[in-house]
Amino acid sequence: MESAAARPRPVLTAGSVLPADADRAALVARVHHPEADGPCVAAVRGEQVVDLTAVAPTVSDLMERDDAAAVVREADGGHVWRLAELLDAPAGRHDVPHLLAPVDLQVIKAAGVTFARSLLERVIEERTGGDPAQAARVRARVGQVVGGTLDGIRPGSPEADKAKELLVAEGLWSQYLEVGIGPDPEVFTKAPVLSAVGTGADIGVLGASVWNNPEPEAVLVVDSRGRVRGATLGNDVNLRDIEGRSALLLSRAKDNNASCAIGPFIRLFDDGFDLDTVRGLDIDLRIDGTDGYVLHGSSSMREISRDVLDLVAATHGPHHQYPDGFVLFTGTLFAPTEDRQAPGAGFTHEYGDVVRISSPRLGALVNTVVPSEQAAPWTSGVRALMHNLARRGVL
Repeated sequence: MESAAARPRPVLTAGSVLPADADRAALVARVHHPEADGPCVAAVRGEQVVDLTAVAPTVSDLMERDDAAAVVREADGGHVWRLAELLDAPAGRHDVPHLLAPVDLQVIKAAGVTFARSLLERVIEERTGGDPAQAARVRARVGQVVGGTLDGIRPGSPEADKAKELLVAEGLWSQYLEVGIGPDPEVFTKAPVLSAVGTGADIGVLGASVWNNPEPEAVLVVDSRGRVRGATLGNDVNLRDIEGRSALLLSRAKDNNASCAIGPFIRLFDDGFDLDTVRGLDIDLRIDGTDGYVLHGSSSMREISRDVLDLVAATHGPHHQYPDGFVLFTGTLFAPTEDRQAPGAGFTHEYGDVVRISSPRLGALVNTVVPSEQAAPWTSGVRALMHNLARRGVL
């Protein structure tokens, strides 16, 4: 990728970031408030953002409340910001109020290989050993053999077993196919608690990577009892060359500075927005390069291979608990194959790319790609949050 250079920030407005039906939505934000020297839980009400920290000191606390949506809509608050003011703030500036990722103490989990189309791209990564120059040749071979074999197959079903037999016979069975159509999904920890970045922030791609892409995903917000309370958008940045060398390099490929973006807001479930809404979401992606390059993509939750509640059950239950709740990236259909830099090499990011992930019911998550090594360091963890909230007297 080219060197990161001075560049204009993406222009964010309330109209471009809010859901299309924001007037009917219960939206949760987190705001860095310089006067408090720390984060505030907040409600988005029209183009105003209202501090609710005195009511719920953490988003995790708010998600535990049965009346969370009513609190967001009606509770008296403290400080009020204009949303436009928060969106205008330069990324990484701690002396001005700005939006953060709308989660805090929740563990950040992710489900992988949940869509058949992107599943084949994982197989291609594995077969190429992470070498983008081999991708076109391997893609043609895999497509010729597999074709529509995986379409409509329910993971763990007898049909999935038959597909496995065929692929084993052809020498194409893969660890990715095992989690894609086998009985158990892949669920991993995407990033540490409190490390995600929000809309408007830089998003990091490891400097050593030369083959990578964004992963636009719906993200479920789940409380300590395993109840899905709402949803948001996420970018599960994927380093295809590194994971392609070995699946054991998953943490190296997935968990780097600023490599997880979540936002812009959590939309809580209510009478007009629920799990069935999430199951029908269309998620759009647009990438704008500094050189005029533009890529459009999309991911439809209607094509997911496993139901979202099955993914939640694989994450939480008698086998594993999350006392502060968790968020769960649900996977993506998007796997770009268009050449960008060299014939046959496929897509990869360049520094300065502006990535916009959007859905009409959830708004837009917008980030600018930089090397992880040059993104703002992650400096505020759980200790800092607890000390800050105690000092403010809200615990």
